[in-house]
Amino acid sequence: MNVESFLKHRLVCVAVIHKPEDAVPLTEALLAGGLNCIEVTFRTAGAAESIARIRKALPDAAVGAGTLLTPDNVKAAADAGAQFGVSPGLRESVVKAAQAHNLPIFPGVITPTEVMEALDLGCKHLKFFPSETFGGVNALKALGGPFSHTGVKFIPTGGITAATLPNYLAVPHVAAVGGSWMAEHKLVADKEWAKITALTAEAMKVIAQTQAK
Repeated sequence: MNVESFLKHRLVCVAVIHKPEDAVPLTEALLAGGLNCIEVTFRTAGAAESIARIRKALPDAAVGAGTLLTPDNVKAAADAGAQFGVSPGLRESVVKAAQAHNLPIFPGVITPTEVMEALDLGCKHLKFFPSETFGGVNALKALGGPFSHTGVKFIPTGGITAATLPNYLAVPHVAAVGGSWMAEHKLVADKEWAKITALTAEAMKVIAQTQAK
């Protein structure tokens, strides 16, 4: 898969999975709702195992590793079978480690300087994080002025909800949106798979309506 195929649904479920045994049922719930892309954050001890389980059981799912803070995180993610990586910030050693493992990486940026540095490192798909805290849609629109011609695309994440999803999707240089509302910790902990499927389906309906306009 290439980057465009990971992001074709224009939504990435950002999930914190504490128990690896929840990884496959969660991803199955997302798939049932029409979404094939999940980012498993490296905030728990079971992140790598969760990725490996999903990759083995559900080959149709696109599985990424999030919260990659160090080159060691990148190696663990690649070894587990992650198909893309996401970092909350821009760190050259992390980007280069991902490139060495042939792992597409979406580093986090906020400022124009960080965007320029990311472009220098060969990154065209950038996480905009934490989006709502740093201006959200208006900030992304402003960044479009000096950078749209470069081909850069943003994946805003952080504080986005089902209600604000359409506003982000309307920004031309937003490739996809990262969100956790359809798989919040309590929903996963309580194994509310049907609820997760319903929330995902609602989001996919919004995306379809946006694309139809």
